[in-house]
Amino acid sequence: MSRSQEFLHGCRDILPMIVGAVPFGIIFGTLSVGAGLTIWQTTGMSLLVFAGSAQFIAVTLITGGVGALVVLLTTFIVNLRHALYSAAMQPFVRHLPSRWRVPLAFWLTDEAFAVIQHRYARDDGSPHKHWFFLGAALTMYLSWQLATLAGIAFGQAVPNVAKWGLDFAMIATFIGIAVPMIRTRPQLASALVAGVVALLTWELPYKLGLIAAALAGIVVGVWLEQQAERQVHEEAL
Repeated sequence: MSRSQEFLHGCRDILPMIVGAVPFGIIFGTLSVGAGLTIWQTTGMSLLVFAGSAQFIAVTLITGGVGALVVLLTTFIVNLRHALYSAAMQPFVRHLPSRWRVPLAFWLTDEAFAVIQHRYARDDGSPHKHWFFLGAALTMYLSWQLATLAGIAFGQAVPNVAKWGLDFAMIATFIGIAVPMIRTRPQLASALVAGVVALLTWELPYKLGLIAAALAGIVVGVWLEQQAERQVHEEAL
């Protein structure tokens, strides 16, 4: 496909994730205004941070009177999962110049990663997959800003929007995208182990359970794939 086709396909394929993210963004805007942040502070956080979980936690800490250093360290820990995303994407984007890698790294979120990884997994030889990356990530970024603005408006006009349970849309969307991508036994085992560890570590602070679940899933998946490769090699001998 051409560059423009890849870009437009990225914009299209991220739409299901946007459906789940928009309610999340609306809730963030609503809670931020309700917590006393100004419109400019709320929109500035979405523009510069662009990480839903970190933004929610930052608002909670700021309104609780916590110092800036604690806010920075806490959001850093919460966003450690992005290091895993970056490691997974590095083989596909390392050939790109910095003017591409820097903005793509900033726009790499949970939702974008789920869609972009699926595109890179298709071995069709396209040299323009980074344009797909750009289309998906940029569309999600712009949608998040609009959702934040909508949340600000709702927060001023409609009380208790956060209690409507709109954040479930994000969970349902992730499940719908992740499950079809599980095709092998190591992938299935990795997903199951990560799910169990996530449940067992749910009470850990600063979302550390998410990091533990991701690492556990990776370790199990890599180990099983190595065992499968070793068995194939032994049978070939």
